[in-house]
Amino acid sequence: MAKVQIRTGSPGPTESANYQYDIPLHSTPQPTVAMRKRDRDRAERIRLAGGPKPTLRERAIALAQEKGEVRTRDLTEIGVHRCYLAQMIEEGLLVKVGYGRYRASVPNAA
Repeated sequence: MAKVQIRTGSPGPTESANYQYDIPLHSTPQPTVAMRKRDRDRAERIRLAGGPKPTLRERAIALAQEKGEVRTRDLTEIGVHRCYLAQMIEEGLLVKVGYGRYRASVPNAA
């Protein structure tokens, strides 16, 4: 903690002319984010595990890119439910090749 020394202008009856006051300087405290203990513990577990797990969409796209063409059964085996396939096709993440067969879409070059 830093201190500032201030000299008084005129000494009092019991003071000498070199009397100094020590005034402590308090730095402004860093604002702390109020976080519940269970949230701190969860964040620590995720950090120690190597980061957040990939989402179902990321897992489906990674499998489609790895294999080239995937079937509905392949996607359900890794935990991607069939109802999500239509949403991923609409978003342009997957392309339906045929009945029950999908490919990862190729991103458009800019």
